[in-house]
Amino acid sequence: MKYLHTMIRISDVEASLDFFVNKLGLVERRRNESQAGRFTLIFLSAPETPEAEIELTYNWDPEAYGGGRNFGHLAFGVDDIYAACQRLMDGGVTINRPPRDGRMAFVRSPDNISVELLQKGPALAPAEPWASMANTGVW
Repeated sequence: MKYLHTMIRISDVEASLDFFVNKLGLVERRRNESQAGRFTLIFLSAPETPEAEIELTYNWDPEAYGGGRNFGHLAFGVDDIYAACQRLMDGGVTINRPPRDGRMAFVRSPDNISVELLQKGPALAPAEPWASMANTGVW
């Protein structure tokens, strides 16, 4: 058995690509559009693991997607949890669970998908402003 991808439904292609590509740093690998099926599939992956893909599914006919949390979450290892969170905050992303422990943080995509960021290797030493930052919302 081989892992292929995780699919999440999105409601806004541009907002989702801004989050996953411009802010989170994933790379668009390929895109398929189906006129007959009325959907677009966009495959993304992290630069270090191109074989582990996320499939963003955009259905052309409007649908309301509730919750997002019932999906669980996506998880990515990062070289510097503090730098990654700062870059996301600078891009307007809310850090729902700050990396107070120097190891783990959570953010949400525009469609409310929970994304976990984990420090590669050992946790970083606690540092401000992260160590005293409160949780925001749910993750």
